[in-house]
Amino acid sequence: MVHVSRGGSGPLLVLLHGLGATGSVWRSAAETWPGSWLAVDLPGHGRSAPPARCSFGSFAAAVAAAVPSGPVAVLGHSLGGVVALALASGWFGVDVRAAAGLGVKLRWTDDELARAASLAARPPRVLPTREEAVDWASKLAGVPLDDGVVEVAGGWRAALDPAAFGVGAPDVDGLLGAARCPVLLAAGEDDPMCPPDHLRAAQPDGLVLPGVGHNAHVERPASITPVLSWLHDALLA
Repeated sequence: MVHVSRGGSGPLLVLLHGLGATGSVWRSAAETWPGSWLAVDLPGHGRSAPPARCSFGSFAAAVAAAVPSGPVAVLGHSLGGVVALALASGWFGVDVRAAAGLGVKLRWTDDELARAASLAARPPRVLPTREEAVDWASKLAGVPLDDGVVEVAGGWRAALDPAAFGVGAPDVDGLLGAARCPVLLAAGEDDPMCPPDHLRAAQPDGLVLPGVGHNAHVERPASITPVLSWLHDALLA
């Protein structure tokens, strides 16, 4: 089971965070959605238990089990964006009518994959105080993250399961081809992980968000209003 937070009423938006974060990063953006929302802590993040094996499919299956029946829109950031695309395939039984991936890293070098695999093999870093663990968890997530830590023997650590670093490079082209609903890719114009030329090579009409970087939904929540509007219109079409 994964931990979820809920709010609002009306058409449902499922929100999926990026690597190292938790569903709380969507708090400000969720308040602007004209309907109900469900923010998930992905497996091995926040208050959700780690999966037996970290993969895009295992994350998507865990999210699918927490989504109620009926039509939904799905918005995911980075790692969560890949999970959103996987759910859009229909393979996991969720009635996704529209999906968007924000800041999905589309190109991976061998060195980047090797570094990620190395991080996945490391044990969690245990720190003596909660404050130090919060600082470390925030660095891992790339955003302020007060709820991303757990107390363990000897101190505190980031709740992130390091194995999540080892999910590998996603087959975004394959997922776009498998989607059974409209799909939008978006990224901040200053996102070093998904620069505009990479975004438009994957999806020529992908949406570039001006003045923001990789964590647009946290840096300036209003910047993703065009993404939310697109999802809302597609969900109700």
